[in-house]
Amino acid sequence: MAEGKPWAGRATRRMSRTAGTCTLAVGLAFAGCVVPAQASSPPGPRLCATVPAPPTGSPPAPELITSGPGVWSFVSAPRLHPMRVSVTAQRRGTAPGNIFVGPYTISSPMIGQTGALISENSGAPVWFRPLPSTSLQNADFKVQTYYNHRSRRAEPVLTWWQGSIAIPPAYTNLPGGAPEPGGCYYVYDSHYRLVRTVFARHGFHPDEHEFILTRRGTALFIATKPIPMDLRRYGGPENGAILDSEVQEVDLATGELVFSWDILDHVNPADSEVSASDASSSGGVWDAYHMNSIDEGPNGELLVSARNMWAAYDISRRNGRIRWQLGGKRSDFTFGPNADFFWQHDVRYRPGRRISMFDDGCCNQPDGTPEQESHGLILNIDFAHRRATVDQTYYHAPPLFSASQGNTQALPHGNQFIGWGQNSYYSEYAYPGNTQYNGMQNLLYDAKMPGSDISYRAYRQRWVGKPYYPPSAAARARGERSVVFASWNGSTETRGWQLLAGPHPRALRVVGRALRTGFETALATANQGPYFQVRALDAHGRVLGASRIVTPAG
Repeated sequence: MAEGKPWAGRATRRMSRTAGTCTLAVGLAFAGCVVPAQASSPPGPRLCATVPAPPTGSPPAPELITSGPGVWSFVSAPRLHPMRVSVTAQRRGTAPGNIFVGPYTISSPMIGQTGALISENSGAPVWFRPLPSTSLQNADFKVQTYYNHRSRRAEPVLTWWQGSIAIPPAYTNLPGGAPEPGGCYYVYDSHYRLVRTVFARHGFHPDEHEFILTRRGTALFIATKPIPMDLRRYGGPENGAILDSEVQEVDLATGELVFSWDILDHVNPADSEVSASDASSSGGVWDAYHMNSIDEGPNGELLVSARNMWAAYDISRRNGRIRWQLGGKRSDFTFGPNADFFWQHDVRYRPGRRISMFDDGCCNQPDGTPEQESHGLILNIDFAHRRATVDQTYYHAPPLFSASQGNTQALPHGNQFIGWGQNSYYSEYAYPGNTQYNGMQNLLYDAKMPGSDISYRAYRQRWVGKPYYPPSAAARARGERSVVFASWNGSTETRGWQLLAGPHPRALRVVGRALRTGFETALATANQGPYFQVRALDAHGRVLGASRIVTPAG
């Protein structure tokens, strides 16, 4: 297929300043990567995006609602106000694990705080890390495995992007959905301690769409930046810019860039389904590509999704060339009935020459292209005949039309977990799925976030959290009795609580026990204390941790 040589001069000049080809320990050679003569010392974790990027428009940040029926509030954790989801369907057969989302909003108000949220099937929070502003977001929040090659250890971690997303009208300097400068990726261990923060190179900004830890001890992610360009030949402004995207790979131990692939070097922006004239509403920056996912194949090849091209590209890591293109104006494949897709997200390799994605299918279709109802999609790829056909589809009831975002996650036993992107739902289906107008078939789980709250992606994953900090407690006087509220943000092993009371902090004794009843458990006692403490118990009754000693507050 055409490699876009007429616009490759800028990239060729930039690539000539790099160190050529390098090799990682696994023996794969990567084109266009940079490795210094001496590796630097491992970078210590440093915080990023603790305040939002300065707005470029006049509207304030979305209004924050921290009370009411759509918000959780806790006596023992008064600073936490996560959203309260409504579980609309829950049947037998769901995969094990909790649910991971990064709630935020693209319109006002935000019901509950933005941040990173782990929930139970019931909707009760397990762990919540709030952000201080509704103009800050977390994205791609999930469980991954961190391979530390120095210690030869592999450990489960939490990862996410943190920063500000360009959401008009507050941010009009970049196309909607682009990352504002100042963000990074966070890596937290199972004790909820910061292990790593990862930043982009080449002057690019870390992008919220993808962050993958590899077995090589590296991180693969998308990075973006505007490249000044005369856009008149594409129908845009003379003094414009194109939002370029790179796949970057960084060594987690040294922080050095070991691989990069720039989409502008290989894909003609003229093939975009977004008009360059749209740059007039985003600071002169044209979002021709909107790269939004990366996946790594068994032989090191990469699968890259470009939303605004309606295409996915299989890329050779050895020479950076596009081996084939699925979808878009230069597709190497034809499509069977209902197999074509538009504005797609989360394109993944699947076993057996299949590919999955979330097909947004709408909106703002160019040239009269009909809208499609958003759905999870798994395609069979026939390489011999260069044809893609439908393997399975996953539709929602009621029908949903998501203008952006979304994902289709493979779960054990074939189940599929769907995050509905710009719609406030996430769902789980048995593998056979369903068809359009039959969205309840094989539905196992469905939940709705409150108001206009959404999450870029949603996942179901297993996680064992062992907080380094102690449980929380708060006591309240209720006439002749006292009620002690107990919680431990992030503890997945707590099954019950032990209540201690006494007339002096050094004279406490056990006065009660209770099973854990969600994020916060209330333990009532006739003991007047006035000093109280709670201890978290595991399934065998062993003490996991103890709160500080508290006295009633009223």
